[in-house]
Amino acid sequence: MDTTAYIFDLLKIILPALIVAGSIFYLIQQYLEKEQQRRLIELRLQSSKETLPLRLQAYERVTLLLERITPNNLLVRLNSSGQTAPEFHRLLISEIRAEYEHNLSQQLYMSAETWAQVKQAKESVLTMINKAYHALPTPQHARGTELAKRVLETIIADEVDPTEQALNSVKREASSLF
Repeated sequence: MDTTAYIFDLLKIILPALIVAGSIFYLIQQYLEKEQQRRLIELRLQSSKETLPLRLQAYERVTLLLERITPNNLLVRLNSSGQTAPEFHRLLISEIRAEYEHNLSQQLYMSAETWAQVKQAKESVLTMINKAYHALPTPQHARGTELAKRVLETIIADEVDPTEQALNSVKREASSLF
């Protein structure tokens, strides 16, 4: 009986020690998980503090791009007087492409859907200008003002601003940051 009492006494000592050790291990494990989550949240917060201004700047630049390639603004900014229709056509196309290429890197900061709409807006403006140019009776002998007039007539007839949808998408996405 001596060994049974000895084993029983040993169990009375070891069992509570194992329970305490298990509880301590569990608490330490929980603490370490919470600490890791806190650090991850802190890292994300720090990252968002650094990227938020960059993202806002990207939305501003893309908004400016869309405003600059809107046909009404483009035609006012680039004076067509004194130019032939082919010269003005080339100037409009090159200006749109230059604006777009200058802002290509901004796609890193916005969703793929929004950037696709920006790209589609650019293509729509280019298509509109090309169609207006080819709709001139004699494009090679026409004046730049005739091309500008034809583009404006197309906008009025279609009652659609080719950059409006993309601009709204950019605004919506930028406002979702707040």
